[in-house]
Amino acid sequence: MPVHPTAIVDATAEIDPTAEIGAYAIVERNVRIGAETRLYAHAYVAEGTTLGRGCQIHPFAVVGHLPQDLKFPGEPSYTEVGDETVVREHATIHRGTVPGSTTVVGPRCFIMSTSHVGHNCVLGAGVVIVNGGLLAGHVQVGDRAFISGSAGVHQFCRIGELAILSGLCRVPKDVPPFMLLGPAGIVGLNVVGLRRAGFTSAERLELRQCHRILYRSGLHFPEAIERVSGMVETEPGRRLVAFLLAPSKRGYMGYKPRRVVREPDEELA
Repeated sequence: MPVHPTAIVDATAEIDPTAEIGAYAIVERNVRIGAETRLYAHAYVAEGTTLGRGCQIHPFAVVGHLPQDLKFPGEPSYTEVGDETVVREHATIHRGTVPGSTTVVGPRCFIMSTSHVGHNCVLGAGVVIVNGGLLAGHVQVGDRAFISGSAGVHQFCRIGELAILSGLCRVPKDVPPFMLLGPAGIVGLNVVGLRRAGFTSAERLELRQCHRILYRSGLHFPEAIERVSGMVETEPGRRLVAFLLAPSKRGYMGYKPRRVVREPDEELA
């Protein structure tokens, strides 16, 4: 276990012999670090954190520190980071705020520089958060969702699998699986992501039909959900319906096309 002589490692930490701890890194008590995981110089891993195999914690990243919650009672809580997840410079992941609760980041996630994962968030596998992406407390993010730069997600929101949020988006409500969120709301399907994930043409076609019913039919959203529930036949379609029928604390993002303001013709002015 190569541990730089300037690193500060608590005696209670369980560190795999193949892990690497860089210069001036800090590892607090009751931390578990898996095989082949690397902490770069100045990385900070707080107490109660578990890092899986092959993780990378880059300089000045903070994993498992105290939650930013005025109600935090100071009782023990935890953070779990899955195998092969990368946490880049100055990113922060905070542990649970409820006593005994856990913030969970799944395997193969990529948390880019200056991003924030708030207390009690649960991220699935392969989630990407681009530089400056912000998740407030208790946010749930499905597998392979993509959160673009400086997007901000409100607490208790759910982001479905393979959803993609465009840069600088304000996200106060749930984003259903497979959808593309832009400034005007849900603007389409994440077609490129679906192809890359190996979805068949039949599956993509059905999801396109679901999007049209939910966001272009003019139906009230509960009516649209009911119609979609009665038509889906593929497994991705059923997963979309399951998300829509599950309890939601925030409601769902809609679609509001922006009005285009045209300048009067110079000849007619």
